[in-house]
Amino acid sequence: MGNEQIPQPPTAAAPPRPVDHGTSLVGTARRWPLDRIAVLWALLTGRPVSLYAASVLRIGYGLLYLIFLLREFPHRAEIWGPDSPWTPALAAQLFDQTGWNSILILSDSRAYFELCYVLALVTSALFTLGWRTRVMSVLFAVVVTSFHARAIFMTDGGDNLALLMSLYLVLTACGRRWSLDARRERLRAARAGKATDPAKSLYAQQLRDARITLTTVVHNCAMFVIAAQVCFLYGSAGLYKVQGPTWGGGTALHYALNLELFQPWPALSHFVDAYPMVIAIVGYVTVLLQVAFPFVLFGRLKYPVLAVLLGMHIGIAVLMGLPLFSGAMIVADAVFLPDRFYTFLPHLWRRATQRGMRRPAPGRTAGSGSLPSQGRPEVPVPKYRATPGR
Repeated sequence: MGNEQIPQPPTAAAPPRPVDHGTSLVGTARRWPLDRIAVLWALLTGRPVSLYAASVLRIGYGLLYLIFLLREFPHRAEIWGPDSPWTPALAAQLFDQTGWNSILILSDSRAYFELCYVLALVTSALFTLGWRTRVMSVLFAVVVTSFHARAIFMTDGGDNLALLMSLYLVLTACGRRWSLDARRERLRAARAGKATDPAKSLYAQQLRDARITLTTVVHNCAMFVIAAQVCFLYGSAGLYKVQGPTWGGGTALHYALNLELFQPWPALSHFVDAYPMVIAIVGYVTVLLQVAFPFVLFGRLKYPVLAVLLGMHIGIAVLMGLPLFSGAMIVADAVFLPDRFYTFLPHLWRRATQRGMRRPAPGRTAGSGSLPSQGRPEVPVPKYRATPGR
């Protein structure tokens, strides 16, 4: 009896607490901006974005400026040198008012100018190849700025865009892909994989992590600025066109095609001008795409838009004789293509070359492994039976 326990009455289950919808909504509303900030911070500091696009910008603008300097090589003295009507004294007076500067006006000597021109060619070539990209990007920006400021009244939209991009590319890691620096890093990593990695101190490791984070943040911000610059360029151009009566009437391209200053092939311009309905449609599509460009970048619609803009720039280069402007715009549009597009290009090229190598030669069927008979037609080739002795 002493070991018996008095049964306890069953405890009633606690009633469920009512959900405070007001508190949950307030908590969700407070967490949402914090989550967005955390995602943006991770995107900004996690890894450098669009490395292939930055390399395409480096190669594109470096190559464009190299071709531009080579093309104007016979006329270099009249444009930037001592024979220019815009003398260094006049350029210095303008620089005092605008704040520009140029290394070309530091001396009136022809030898100094020729040395600067040769160094500009070498800098553009090394920047295109990606050799010591950090240093070459700064020198390339100095070259573009100096030549642009020296003949500022002879520039156009393509020169202005190349100038802006040369300044932006200084802040990017544009030598991480498709460059001599990237090749050197791969070889160094391959050698380091075979050798033992020396132990680093905690301070050195923290300093290295801070440097990597700072480089990543600066690169990502610079790529965002480049994308915003291109969007602003297209949007402002479209809005300016909307205000003009010729674009609204569909006759703007007609007047552009009949300007003698922009007629490298007059017969081709007159041939295109013979179709007014096509010209009007192209004008309306151009304005629509330029105004809508910043709003189609977050979906798959940007790919056909970029393809149409590519055709538009090619048409400007051919019909109006502005290859530098069109090339600068085409290279700038490459910033909106993802890295997976550029990584797919080598596979596509390799697949196309392998398909071309596997194509059977003319006169042979695919898969045939026997050679045709080499005997003369009038002399039959003797046939032997296979015997065990042979």
